[in-house]
Amino acid sequence: GPEEGWLAIQFKPGAGIKLDRLRERLRTLFAGELPDVRFSFEPSDIVNRVMSFGASTPIEVAVSGPSLAVNREHAEKLLEILKKNPRLRDVQIAQSLDFPTVDVNVNRERAGVLGVRVGDVTRSLVAATTSSRFTVANFWADPNSGVSYNLQVQIPQARTTSLEDLRNIPVASGSNQPVLLRSVAAVTPGTAAGQIERYNMARVVSVTANIEDGDLGHVAREVEAAIAEVGAPPARTSVALRGQIVPLRELLGGFSSGLGLSVVVVFLLLAANFQSIQLSLAVVSTVPAVVAGVVFALWTTGTSLNIQSGTGAITAIGVALANAILLVTFAERARVGGASAPEAAVRGAQGRLRAILMTSSAMTVGMIPMALGLGEGGDQAAPLGRAVLGGLVLATLATLFVLPAVFATIRMRASVRSASLDPDDRLSPHFDPAGNLA
Repeated sequence: GPEEGWLAIQFKPGAGIKLDRLRERLRTLFAGELPDVRFSFEPSDIVNRVMSFGASTPIEVAVSGPSLAVNREHAEKLLEILKKNPRLRDVQIAQSLDFPTVDVNVNRERAGVLGVRVGDVTRSLVAATTSSRFTVANFWADPNSGVSYNLQVQIPQARTTSLEDLRNIPVASGSNQPVLLRSVAAVTPGTAAGQIERYNMARVVSVTANIEDGDLGHVAREVEAAIAEVGAPPARTSVALRGQIVPLRELLGGFSSGLGLSVVVVFLLLAANFQSIQLSLAVVSTVPAVVAGVVFALWTTGTSLNIQSGTGAITAIGVALANAILLVTFAERARVGGASAPEAAVRGAQGRLRAILMTSSAMTVGMIPMALGLGEGGDQAAPLGRAVLGGLVLATLATLFVLPAVFATIRMRASVRSASLDPDDRLSPHFDPAGNLA
């Protein structure tokens, strides 16, 4: 609206400005110099804009219902509680609910005596405040050129600068003698909602806030606690969380279920490939090491669990399982060849040592620049690199030192006979040479 402004600032490369510190300084400055101005630092990167699903800030609490006054009253209670949260900044009601207006109340009895109709008052106000082009379509065609021109009536803006000027505008009357607006109406200042937002046909009043010195997960729980502290909303009124909290919940739910499901699917595929539940368990035993490495890397670097770090965790699990499959395959091949389970585990680790180290080292070195957040927009991809680094380092150690021990333990008393039922498989106890030759 006309009461709002938006300013985008792009810093020069190498400016060395920390955005969080700059925002805090500007907030302190604005609060002292512009106490009546509401301001909010909106995200400029495309990732945060998309993840907010249309919300201007990461945190948005929408109070919706049929009554705007009831919605506002409940939102203001919530506003006072959220302002006390030290992790929230720029806490405010998003809509302009006290937009300045001019109330014109026509005295119909006096207007009738003077021969003034409400339509006459309206036309005079339109000409004084905007233009008659929006209410009266009036065109004049030039008889010489045939070009039509729009005709409109408008009092120059410089002639109407105060309520007193507005009270003195002329209004047409039935006696062909215009009367002043002050003679037939009371002109007083007032307020009204500058904009009315609706969701599912219900009026909405939103409380928005930015996050500083905190992660979205903890702040989301604190906001939910604040909503519960305010109490149940009035009848036919609902309170809903929006912004980045909704995709965060979907991410965490999908990540936990998807990660578990992927491990189960890999386990079943390995069981079908190895034809052994024990070997599948040995391979999957490296997954806890990957998860522990990811958690440790995110904790030490102060990185939150988000889409990037979740993707990095899945990537690290995939590489760790591939290395574990190589080691277990070679170890089982050596055991079937006649070596004992401990000896076979050592042979498998020695035989695939170079391949595992080369794969893990190449990926680890490649992720270091990303983990450091180097380059433009590096902060957005840094969680992915850190998760991959932490997961791969610990997974490599577990694959080379822990996995052989796990293999030797679970395959100590295992038979060397194949579990295959295929009569054409030479390793199967059901192998039929005669049938194969036939």
